[in-house]
Amino acid sequence: MLFLYKYCLLVTNNFVLTCTEKEEKRIRKQPAMSSSYFILLCSADSLRILRLISFFTLLLSSSNCSANVGSDVRKAPRQLSVDFYAKSCPQVDQLVASVTSAQFRESPVSAPATIRLFFHDCFVDGCDASILISTAPGSKELTERDADDNKDLAMEAFDSINKAKALVETKCPGVVSCADILAMAARDFVHLTGGPYYQVKKGRWDGKLSMASRVAPNIPHSNSTINDLIKIFSSKGLTIDDLVVLSGAHTIGFSHCKHFVDRLYDFKGSKQSDPTMDPRLLKALKLSCPKFGGNNDIVAPFDVTTPFSFDNAYYGNLVSKLGLLSSDQALASDSRTMPLVQALAKDKQKFIQAFAAAMDKMGSIGIKRGRKHGEIRRDCSVHV
Repeated sequence: MLFLYKYCLLVTNNFVLTCTEKEEKRIRKQPAMSSSYFILLCSADSLRILRLISFFTLLLSSSNCSANVGSDVRKAPRQLSVDFYAKSCPQVDQLVASVTSAQFRESPVSAPATIRLFFHDCFVDGCDASILISTAPGSKELTERDADDNKDLAMEAFDSINKAKALVETKCPGVVSCADILAMAARDFVHLTGGPYYQVKKGRWDGKLSMASRVAPNIPHSNSTINDLIKIFSSKGLTIDDLVVLSGAHTIGFSHCKHFVDRLYDFKGSKQSDPTMDPRLLKALKLSCPKFGGNNDIVAPFDVTTPFSFDNAYYGNLVSKLGLLSSDQALASDSRTMPLVQALAKDKQKFIQAFAAAMDKMGSIGIKRGRKHGEIRRDCSVHV
């Protein structure tokens, strides 16, 4: 037993579980489990000690656990380009990278959190950093950031952007938009976790509007059907292939129990577990996600085999019925998405190349240009 502050690490054969001490007492009463994969569950606070990833890497190696929407969509304006700041802020990529690399070392959870932040920003009225705006004190209209669907966004993501923006402002005041910094930071974190490094086109302006009411209709949910997902992605100018490829961002990151607990106990109102979930995964998840009275801070990884590596294992998991969310697992059974899921499960390089292209495409959704529709914020959380 290895204690991490007030948290614990339980190891049973190839089964790895981090949890609170209270949860540990309950789990120790369960029969031993043996499986060919591991599942990591941890409280939200324990994510802050994920700098111990190197320990997990060694542990997994020794135990053979590691895996061997309603806005108008327009094409990216011509002003978007990789060298947009070539004269006005030539070192912007390096400045942002210095912050993201330091943030990743300090708090690895910043990686999936920032990538998710970028997704949620782009899908609601375009990639314009409107998700970074804080609700004004006393305002009756909440901003996107405070929408129910965004309340689980980790603060580390916002911290990453704020730190990068502050540094860039010291070198190039009033020049680089928060929207561009968010796009660059997301790219950096993809790369830092083992994914592709791709060139980010720049020239976005920050949006002038941020409304919580715009969030729910425009982003995918954990219980979205394939038809729902296709409709949302299509409204953003994205294809079914883009849907499958961008869903691969779930190769890293975590989800709270509330987003998948229905699959464990009452799938689609059946009072039964989801029959498409591997029984081993089902049993493991039930240990820390009880039907009633569970710990709201407990989370589980989207990718139960290599949760810290940006690779194609996510797709292999779907083929093996090891998807965490219902919306993820559905990709492996629908005839419109299944062929690409199977192809990406077999070809990591194909996924890496496709993901870079899809991120570039998504990053061009709903671009704002000019003072009539946009602004360049000095503080990403406050409108000019």
